[in-house]
Amino acid sequence: MDSIKVGIADDNVEFCQLLQNFFLTQKRIDLVLMVHNGLDLVNAIPNNHLHILLLDMIMPQMDGLGVLQWFKENPQHAKPKIIVFSAFGQEEVTKNASKLGIDYYVLKPFDLNILTQRIVEIADKAEYKVISHRKTFINKPLENDVTNAIISLQIPPYFKGFTYLRDAIVLTVEDPKSIKDITKNMYRTIAERYNTTSNRVERAMRFAIETAWNKGNVEVLHKLFGYCVDDKKGKPTNASFIAKIADQIRLKKKVV
Repeated sequence: MDSIKVGIADDNVEFCQLLQNFFLTQKRIDLVLMVHNGLDLVNAIPNNHLHILLLDMIMPQMDGLGVLQWFKENPQHAKPKIIVFSAFGQEEVTKNASKLGIDYYVLKPFDLNILTQRIVEIADKAEYKVISHRKTFINKPLENDVTNAIISLQIPPYFKGFTYLRDAIVLTVEDPKSIKDITKNMYRTIAERYNTTSNRVERAMRFAIETAWNKGNVEVLHKLFGYCVDDKKGKPTNASFIAKIADQIRLKKKVV
């Protein structure tokens, strides 16, 4: 397959525009359909022969599950390969979507390069079946706890550093010793996962933490990180930040 015909169904107009602009830079991606509710999508399906459909679960008029049910009840219309966008806290929705036949799901926020890579893989391999691009993270409740903790510190979820910190904290909760090798191993592990470099992972984490200090509640931050704050910079190092949040999660979940 040369050109891959892709459709997007998501009610977040700005997010759709971001995807559209990015796909314009990708040689094989041909974005032929973009709608913001499920009803418009099913009405447009007969006139658009999609290879891949990027489907949000929460939409007005007809949600993602409704769209999947429509495909099941209307087999006369060719069903494209479906990649579902899922937010944290939507585990039950995603589980029901899997039963209705999806090919992949991506947990927001995500890396656009990885999304494009998965689109190509799924389009090129008829039997390509996978559930999540972060397969090592099978502990969804843990991941949700970490996500909520980072959000509470007012780090925007669309920051790459948000995603990298979340992955690093989950790794540290599961294996506290891993934080000792943050430079040699953890940065590299996360970089390989998102097809980037260790330096970029480190800088993105640093920027996210500095944003929290510049825009967040300073009293809360200092109360939380007081013992590990760098005296010169007034902010915790990446390792200290990750370790502190991981310790809190472990205590909350009573992980030994």
